[in-house]
Amino acid sequence: MNPSAPGWILKHKPLITKWLDEASTGPEDFYTRLLKTGFIYGVSVSTCIYKDREPLKWDETERAKINLFDALLYVYYSKKGNSTHFFKEVVDFYTRLNTSEKSYFTGFIKTKPTATGLEKIIQSRLQTNEALLQRNFSNLITNALLFLDVIAFEWYLEHKDEDVVVYAAQFEALLMQLIWMAFNQKQQKEHFDKLLLKLFEKSLRYNSSLDKGLTSLESLELSAQNTLFARRYMLDLTALAVWDDYKIDLNELQFLKELGNLLDFNIEITLNATLGVQEFIMSNRGQISYLNYSNPVKHFYNQTSKTVRTLIIRNKKRLLIELSESKDLVILLSYSTVRDLTKAEKKRVKTQLLDICKSVPSLAIFMLPGGGVLLPLLIKFIPELLPSAFNENRPEDQES
Repeated sequence: MNPSAPGWILKHKPLITKWLDEASTGPEDFYTRLLKTGFIYGVSVSTCIYKDREPLKWDETERAKINLFDALLYVYYSKKGNSTHFFKEVVDFYTRLNTSEKSYFTGFIKTKPTATGLEKIIQSRLQTNEALLQRNFSNLITNALLFLDVIAFEWYLEHKDEDVVVYAAQFEALLMQLIWMAFNQKQQKEHFDKLLLKLFEKSLRYNSSLDKGLTSLESLELSAQNTLFARRYMLDLTALAVWDDYKIDLNELQFLKELGNLLDFNIEITLNATLGVQEFIMSNRGQISYLNYSNPVKHFYNQTSKTVRTLIIRNKKRLLIELSESKDLVILLSYSTVRDLTKAEKKRVKTQLLDICKSVPSLAIFMLPGGGVLLPLLIKFIPELLPSAFNENRPEDQES
């Protein structure tokens, strides 16, 4: 099952539905499972169902798709006891979100209430406010506030006669206000703090600015958020915002305790939120994008290299077929492994590679504006990952 290919929801849905039928998982248990995947923190390192048994080596974005779908289905299933009208309800929910003057996100118009329609919506929803090229190749691609959709969907199912856009906007503003206040508890701001705040800001859909004059938790309307998911989400995002490699100072701890008290959580749950962040980050540091963004240029190259390599591996058979019909391209790519190509040769390679990208849907991303700058990576990895395509067309064979 490939979450980047059409039809993934229909392949995955029976598994999550079976699990929901058999497990009788309560909201607290489901939230805890989702928290451990990293989805709540804005970076999915695993999924609730597959965990370390992924059919493919999924990337962060693909896991986030599955986690978002599972959470939306869980909310609906827990209220209705089945998934009969799930697609109709969830597509209607997103359609209502997208009818405001400032749309919640772009990418779909009059989507049909089907699995295919929901796939398009989820794909669009995962994107942050990065530029197009960064959206497709940056490791910060995944929207950090995706769980807000789940909370808004839960609210929508109970308040269909009210404006879900207003609710989502108010809750998003409340989350960012909490995160901003939490950052202000720190005596010294680290590079991580700035990057994390930047990631949250790029995930905003309704609110472009914060009221930085607010300094007291009592000034926030916390009581209106009375569901478990909403309250836990506020607490855990705040715990993430005050996280530090070495210690949590008294100001930060007191701030968290005050928040936990206002949210009607006992001290144990509040402290567990802090320990949960620490455990997650220390266990998954290498996979957490906002901890590995020290050099934007280096980061961009490393991430794009990884993305291009994954695309080639997943489309290996199709690429072999296309390459077998492009003998001139194979010869030129073979030459590129032993010498620099001439300007005319590079132009021929680019033209023929773009023709192949047109015929392989998953590689159509190279046709997007700016995608051409990534073709050198494609040229680099094809000989490395598809050596069999060059066995009969090595440069020396052509010169003999």
